[in-house]
Amino acid sequence: MRFQTQLVPARLTRRYKRFLADCVLEDTGVEITAHCANPGSMMGLATPGTKVWLERNDDRKKKLKYGWRLVDHENGHFTGVDTSLPNRALKAALEAREIAPLAAYSSVRPEVRYGEKSRIDFLLSAPDLPDAYVEVKSVTLSRQQGLAEFPDSVTARGAKHLGELARMAGLGHRAVMLYLVQRTDCTGFTLAADIDPAYAAAYRIARTAGVETLCFDTDISPQGVKIRRTLAVQT
Repeated sequence: MRFQTQLVPARLTRRYKRFLADCVLEDTGVEITAHCANPGSMMGLATPGTKVWLERNDDRKKKLKYGWRLVDHENGHFTGVDTSLPNRALKAALEAREIAPLAAYSSVRPEVRYGEKSRIDFLLSAPDLPDAYVEVKSVTLSRQQGLAEFPDSVTARGAKHLGELARMAGLGHRAVMLYLVQRTDCTGFTLAADIDPAYAAAYRIARTAGVETLCFDTDISPQGVKIRRTLAVQT
């Protein structure tokens, strides 16, 4: 998935009110406010002075004319901070049947209502196969070299999603929890149980109920994001 417009480099001044980030554009030195599409803590990613990449938009309906897309670790590695990007990249990959464990499904429907006032990220279907309910989580936290972790803050919503998936598995459907690591410097994945013990407990219950776990990493650059390969899951 390529970015819609060319990204521009900047330096982060501060991230605040969850969805706002003040940045200084590298080419002009002008300070602007960018939209930060990430409700998490962004632990380790929002230090003032960090090099970031922003995407311009020309939508007159949007008050903020820039969106924060990437953290540049300035060592050849990037982290994608926009939590909406994984679903867009995964939708394209699912439709192209590039996700091997789910490649048998011919129909891909995003944001389908199910459970108790919930929406599943993707509902997959195909003749003679059980429907597959696929929930996607964006992973950006890494506190140990090479190891990605989720979540980066307490997420009651995430625990609820695991419960909904467990119920779907109990009804005979296929239920999949898919973690998409938006970092290029990680080779493994685990749960941050110390940050959110309730989420870790909900995960264990879901696994016992038959919920599958998939984890993929991504190839990230200022040009775009592409799903790459499976990562080992440590639980």
